[in-house]
Parts: sequence; C-alpha cells; structure tokens
Amino acid sequence: MNTEKQFAKYVSQNVLGMVGISLYILADTYFISLSVGAKGIAALNLVLPVYNIIFAIGQMIGTGSAIRFVIDTKRNSEYGQKYFFNALFWGTVAGLIFSAAGFFFPDRVISLMGGDAEIVAVGTGYTRIFMSFAPFFIWNHICNVFVRNDGAPSVAMAATLSSSLFNIAADYIFMFPMKMGMEGAALATAISPIIGVLVCCIHFASKKSSVKLVLSLPSIKKLAGSCRLGVSAFVGEISSGVTTAVFNGLILSAAGNIGVAAYGVIANCSLVAAAIFNGIAQGSQPIASKLYGEGSHKEIIKVIKMAAVTALSVSALLVAAVFLFTKPIAGIFNSEHDPVLAAYAENGIRLYFLGFIFAGINITGAGILSAIEAANGAFAVSVSRGFIAIVICALAMSAIWGLNGVWLSFAAAELITFVITVCEIKRNTKKLLN
Repeated sequence: MNTEKQFAKYVSQNVLGMVGISLYILADTYFISLSVGAKGIAALNLVLPVYNIIFAIGQMIGTGSAIRFVIDTKRNSEYGQKYFFNALFWGTVAGLIFSAAGFFFPDRVISLMGGDAEIVAVGTGYTRIFMSFAPFFIWNHICNVFVRNDGAPSVAMAATLSSSLFNIAADYIFMFPMKMGMEGAALATAISPIIGVLVCCIHFASKKSSVKLVLSLPSIKKLAGSCRLGVSAFVGEISSGVTTAVFNGLILSAAGNIGVAAYGVIANCSLVAAAIFNGIAQGSQPIASKLYGEGSHKEIIKVIKMAAVTALSVSALLVAAVFLFTKPIAGIFNSEHDPVLAAYAENGIRLYFLGFIFAGINITGAGILSAIEAANGAFAVSVSRGFIAIVICALAMSAIWGLNGVWLSFAAAELITFVITVCEIKRNTKKLLN
C-alpha cells in the first residue's frame, strides 16, 4: 500500500475513533443536563481536568511505548517486544493511585478543582465511581495505540466506537429507566473502557498480531524512554485539563457557577474539534514512525505535507460550522433554556473556536515530531500550547477584557504555538533531507 492510501486509511479511521471518544463525553453532558441541569454540567466540567490527566498518562505511556515498539521492531531490536508489558505494568501503577484518591477522597478532589459545597454534593458520587476505574481508562489507551501501530487501525477504530456506543446507550439506561442520575453517567463511563480493551484483545489473540505480552521485570528506564517520545501526547491531552482548570478559576470569579456551566458547553464542543485533530495526528504517527525506522525520509516529508493540508482544511470547516450554527450548538446542552447561560455560551463558543485555525497544525505537528524522535521539538510545541502560552494569555487577557479575554486567550496561545510548530517542523525536515 502506498503512502497516500495508508495515510487516508489510518487518518480516516483514527478520526472516527477519536470522534467516538468525544461523542460519549458529549452524551454524558447532554444526559446530565437533562437529568440534573446546570449544576450537573458545572460539576462535570470541574472534574473534567481529572479525566484529562488520566487520559494523558495513558496516552503518554501508550503512544511512547508503541512508537519505541515500531522503531525497534523495524530495526530488528530484541527489546521491542518488552514495551507492551512494561506499559501495562506502569499504567496500572498510575491508575491505582487515581483509584485510591477517587474512592476515599472524591469530595476533596472536587473542592480542589474549585467546587463549592453545592457542586461537591452533586458531583461526589460521579467522581468516586469514574476515578475508581482509572486503570481501565489507561489500559484502554495503551491497548488501542499498540493495536493501531501494529497495522490494525480498523480494530482500533472498532474498539473505540464500541466503547463509545456502549457508553451512550448505558448513559441513557442508567440515568433514566434506572434513575441513577449522575452516578449512572459515571458507571456508564467507567465500564466503557473495558469494552475497548476486550475488542483490542481480539487483535492481540489473532495471528496477524506481532505484539506479544512478554513478561519481564518492569523497567523504569524503558518507561522513561517511552515517556520521552510520548510526552507530546501527554501534554496535548492534559492541555485541555490545564485550560479547563485555569478557565474555571477565572470564570468562577467573573460569572459564578452559571459561567462555568457555559464553559462546560464550550469545552465539550471543543473536545470534538480536538478529537478530529488528534485523529489526524494519531493516524499520521504510525506511518511516520514506520518510515523513520526504515530510513525513508522523503516519504516522511510527504506525510507531513498531507497532514498539514488535512489539518488546515478541517480547521476552516470547523470554524465556519461554529459561526453558522452557534445557537443550535449552544442550545443542545441548555435544557433549562437559561438565557444567561445561552448568552455566555453563544458568545464564548465563537471567540474560543477561532483558536482552532491554528490548533489543528499544532496538534498534528506535535504528533509527527514525536513519531520521528524529535522529542525536544514535540515537547516545545506541546508545553507552549498546553501550559505556558495558554496560562499567560488567559491571565493577561482576562485582566484586560474580562470574560471575552478568557475566550480569546485560547486563540492567542495557539497562534504563539503555531509559530513554534512551523519553526520546529522546518528544522527537523531539513535534518531528514541532509
């Protein structure tokens, strides 16, 4: 299969899979808005950064380990097969820490994220349940990325979509016929990664799989080497959590719980957009890693160009769609028809989504830089958009323009990061051609 066909296959299937993940989060938000209202959305949005941290750890360990697996296997290294077990072991250790925190101290977790007594009361059961299942979320990410990098993007997509469809159906059943409320939404979300892992196991058990569960002593050195390549995936995923946490704090002081609920609408819509670009990045990554392991550097340049064109095209379509359909998009999650919530959400979503003009290139660029072992460049891009630029822009612009400054700070941070991304891509493509 030539590079163009591989790119189309991997990217399309990964975009579908990632959109599937974001859809179940949207389903959570929608059903919670119907069942609990604005307080439920506010509680969900306050604990969303915890989700992001758990997912980010799974992405970092899984993506980095799978990249090392592909590169070492292509170079006929005997160490390649040891990365899968090592990833699962350390993912379990990390997951159990979150499980313990969520099971014993869910109220403190919500308070730490800025929740008042009212929001703590609404969200404690939800937080305890989903955090208790943290190891399964991490396993799901690890298994999915190994399946994808092992040449089975269709199975990876099927695993993600099966997990998401189960979550959506279970959300409705648990929350309404069974009347479990927020706890029902949490239980549906908690069980869904188990479905994904089971589907991935179909590939691992098949003759087509080259991934083997080789039992070996857990290695911190292998973990560190993997995390170095997976750090852009970590920062890319956690950036949503950092943005959400910073924005929640600023919005709470400016507009209270109703403002946080409005941001919950915007954050959940942005998850779909980010999922599409993560799909482009994750679809490009195994192709770039394989070509890099083979030494086919000119073909890597072709992949970079295709990824950039795809990201820019999707960015234009997304921004246009948001500006054309702002009211119906914001209205989906406003079951109480609160005019203040609607006003905040409609204005905010237009300003916030301007950032996706640049975010697509930044997310895709960071993924490809990791795939070709340009870890420093990937780290610079990811840290800029995930931590430094967004925090500085949010604090500075909110002080000048208030709530509008918060919404616009995402675009400002992505523009700054865009400059870094373009410079890093140019620098590393020159290295490949020399």
